[in-house]
Amino acid sequence: MPESSTRPRRDVGRYVNDTLRDRYFATCDAVFAKGARIDSETDVETSFGTTHVYRYVPKDPAAAARTPVVLIHGAGYCSAMWYPNTPALSAERPVYALDTPGDAGRSVQREPMWQPERAAQWMDEALDALGLDRVHVVGSSYGGWLVINQAHLRPGRLASVTALDPGGLEKVGLRFFAWVFVSLFASFAPRALRPRLAAWLEQPVIADPVVRRWIQAGARAYRIRRPAPLPLSDAELATIRTPFDLIMGRRSLLVHPRRQLERVPRLIPGARAEIIANTGHGPQLDHPDLVNARMLAFMDDVDSRARAQA
Repeated sequence: MPESSTRPRRDVGRYVNDTLRDRYFATCDAVFAKGARIDSETDVETSFGTTHVYRYVPKDPAAAARTPVVLIHGAGYCSAMWYPNTPALSAERPVYALDTPGDAGRSVQREPMWQPERAAQWMDEALDALGLDRVHVVGSSYGGWLVINQAHLRPGRLASVTALDPGGLEKVGLRFFAWVFVSLFASFAPRALRPRLAAWLEQPVIADPVVRRWIQAGARAYRIRRPAPLPLSDAELATIRTPFDLIMGRRSLLVHPRRQLERVPRLIPGARAEIIANTGHGPQLDHPDLVNARMLAFMDDVDSRARAQA
């Protein structure tokens, strides 16, 4: 018998119910409040659903005229995860943070988009709907795979790519999934144990009650329906000509940092790669001042070289 049109599709992400969704959105707003003030929100339509976008505008008119930054968050989260980064980034450039359809944000997924070609089409359509012809893209974790994939398949709008401890470079191993599970379990631990667990897991956000409630609410409320992305091959990475900056945590469990420190610059002409000490999977969360400065300096350098070549 055909599946009922009212039954949720099994190949797109969804909220468990409206009550849990609304509770999760309340925790999202509390995390957003820790970052820069959002200047506007909008929804744009793509072939794969509605994409919710947060916009941050610099107060300085000269900064507002610079090439904008587009932020793509990690799996299971939403654009609230950029709260340590939006103040510094949006002081220097316009910032657009996209909630990826298929993750726990305010976007609404209608079609699967985990395939590389579809993922690249989604981002291109979203940027086109926003009227953005040239952007610096920054992606973390799964968002890192999305921006690397974009540079491989549809680089036309990209001024640069910054990949923060990204997917897409290696097959996602059991050690990473185990870390994710244990980190979620640790967020429910007694208060006295949380600082110690946060240090052990390289997850300082567990000790932050606002962020911890957000993580817990998202785990309860949303169900992701996609496989882990396959890594790009050496040949695929070698096609990338977009200015590329790779930032990894020394104790990352998603990639082998020393391996990628050699591999990525060898395959991608002019690519930069750096390992940040005293962090695991979230360098931009654990050391925001350092990583924000690195990202902005890279983008300034890319724009300066583009002007010199114009």
